[in-house]
Amino acid sequence: MSHISQIDYATASDAVRAEHDRELALRGRMTNMKRTLLHSPQAHRIYAEWFTLRAELDPAIDDRAIWIFSHAISKVAQSRIAVTFFRRALVNAGHDPDALELSAEEALLDRFGRAIATDSAAVPSDIWSELKQRYDEKTLVDLVAFAGIMLATAVFNNVVEVEFDPELEPFAEKG
Repeated sequence: MSHISQIDYATASDAVRAEHDRELALRGRMTNMKRTLLHSPQAHRIYAEWFTLRAELDPAIDDRAIWIFSHAISKVAQSRIAVTFFRRALVNAGHDPDALELSAEEALLDRFGRAIATDSAAVPSDIWSELKQRYDEKTLVDLVAFAGIMLATAVFNNVVEVEFDPELEPFAEKG
């Protein structure tokens, strides 16, 4: 059970309802994490910057590569909600998340995501070398900032024990 409730739209403040409506207009859905974050519209907007950074990374890094990167971070951080969210993205794009054949870029981003989530103070130099060969510095800054938001998302979901979204259930890892 979640340590923090989800907002009740009917009794929420005007500021919370406005942020809720803005989110629905922008992205068309409201997850349990967002409903929980909305107790603080400011916190919600900060976490929603994930979408801003994703847009900055496009087209340098395509959706599938970002999903693999995000999945790797979420997996190491043990965030069931985030892991399943990215499994769903992969499945909905026609990929089997349990049998992915990674491109060189995707394998690099998978390793980078895992390294960040394992020990952000010890990302191997060979990973950095490969990243610097592939991406410019702005892309690298956006990618690391994006990873930070992914970790923050995992921490929020894990610490609060946000309720698992029922629509994710079919995409959850088995076992």
